[in-house]
Amino acid sequence: MQRDALTAWLDTYLDIAAYDDPSLNGLQVEGAKEITKVALAVDASLSAIEGAAGAGADMLIVHHGLFWGPAKPIVGPHRARIAALLEHDINLYAAHIPLDAHREVGNNWGLARLLGLDDLQDFGTWRGRPVGVKGVFPTPTSLRDIADTLERQLGESVLVHAGGPLEIASLGIISGGAAESVVEAAAEGLDAFLTGEPKHDTFHDAFELKINAMFAGHYMTETVGVNRLAVKLQEEFDLITEFLMLPTGL
Repeated sequence: MQRDALTAWLDTYLDIAAYDDPSLNGLQVEGAKEITKVALAVDASLSAIEGAAGAGADMLIVHHGLFWGPAKPIVGPHRARIAALLEHDINLYAAHIPLDAHREVGNNWGLARLLGLDDLQDFGTWRGRPVGVKGVFPTPTSLRDIADTLERQLGESVLVHAGGPLEIASLGIISGGAAESVVEAAAEGLDAFLTGEPKHDTFHDAFELKINAMFAGHYMTETVGVNRLAVKLQEEFDLITEFLMLPTGL
């Protein structure tokens, strides 16, 4: 498949122009014109780039790319990553908030479906755009069972701040680093909130607002979107894809 055709499809499908995002979403580094294999990873680390090269990929799609906000000098690790992409002629494509929020392949709606939530609705915003999701369980589910499901599906221990009821009927989800949104979840009357990593300054909120907070790892909660996107690329274009698992433990 031609790089420009795939890039144009990704831009439209993920609606990257709709989000005010510090990430430079879209094609960040240009490589080979013809795409026969796509590698996907959470982070554009040197390990991911070398993994993509070793897998024979022509494009690497990531959630966390190389370019954020103001320009920075191409020195040190930043230079090494760009040099590796150019050396191996690999295209780098990034989708940050668009891949959190997407209703079909996004991290948040993907986590909701993984947990079997019904009546899915938007929850939380990013600079005026919906980003997360909330839903209800078909029958109330124990807090421990939800955490166990996440641990089985994602492969990482789940930290639980049990500030609310132990039987959960409703849950809000924003992947990654959204610990502060537990306040919004409590205001909406949800029983629990799921995100990636905790923050010290929001620790007491769950207990004082009487809501459960679950933390399943910034990295692991954001493996969902790239894996769902890989399946979409296989179905849509019959592309060969490979997910590169490079957990950070955070």
